[in-house]
Parts: sequence; C-alpha cells; structure tokens
Amino acid sequence: MTQQQVEQFIYTEARLQDEHRYDEWEALWDEDAIYWVPAGGDDPSTQVSYIYDNRSRIASRVRQLKTGKRHAQAPRSGLRRVVSNIEIVASDGDLVEAAANFLLVESRHGKQTLWAGRSFYRLCGGADGLRMAMKKVELVNRDDPIGNLAFLI
Repeated sequence: MTQQQVEQFIYTEARLQDEHRYDEWEALWDEDAIYWVPAGGDDPSTQVSYIYDNRSRIASRVRQLKTGKRHAQAPRSGLRRVVSNIEIVASDGDLVEAAANFLLVESRHGKQTLWAGRSFYRLCGGADGLRMAMKKVELVNRDDPIGNLAFLI
C-alpha cells in the first residue's frame, strides 16, 4: 500500500461519515473489525470506552442510524471534518497501520461543537481494495465528560 492509497482511503472514510452515507461507510470495515473510542484509558477490557464495537455492533449502529428514528440524531447533525497529518506508522505486506489528526465540526440545533483528536487505523488490503480492521479514535478531551456522541466520529 502506498501513502497515497492510505490517504485516499482515510479521506473517503471521512467524507462518507460527514455525508451520512452509512452503507458505504460500513462496507469499508473488515469482518473482524473493531471500532474503538476510549474514554480515557488504553485498555478496553478494564476501562470505560465511549464506543467499543465489533463488526456486528458496527452493523447494528448503522441500522439504527438509517432508521431516522434515533432520537439523538433526529434530525441528523451537520458534520464536516478536516483530516491531516496522515502517517503510515507500520507496514507488513497487506497490513498497514496509519494515523491521522482530525477536526470535526458538528452543527446541531443551532449549536456548533468542535471535536478534535487523532485516529489510528489498521488497514488490510484485498482484491476489492482496502478495509479497516481497526479504528481507534482518541479525542483530545477524552479524559473529560463529553456531550452526545451519537454520530460516527
């Protein structure tokens, strides 16, 4: 995998999230994937996480969002993120670990909220392109209480 392929994948993933294109976003995940947003610690087995989803739970979350009846996202938040500082951290054949910084503006009920952090990806390559085997999102303020995190971060 090249730096350009990794960057394009991460940019595409961000755009799909911002545009609420849930089916396409879900298709980016590998079958054994983990989606993790820690709430402060680095061990999801002993510490609280905002999100710690396996592939089945990712699918369930997407189904809920698509109903339009998820109170926390009715109506949907307006989202737009800027992704930068994309780096390949490690590479081993068809497996790449990458990281990227992000700033995300959420607009909801006339209020704008700024979310910032760094995302860590484990990407695997296959015949049909790259897939996420893992995504970990470390929010800048992950040690502080946060508001409603009902969208895809």
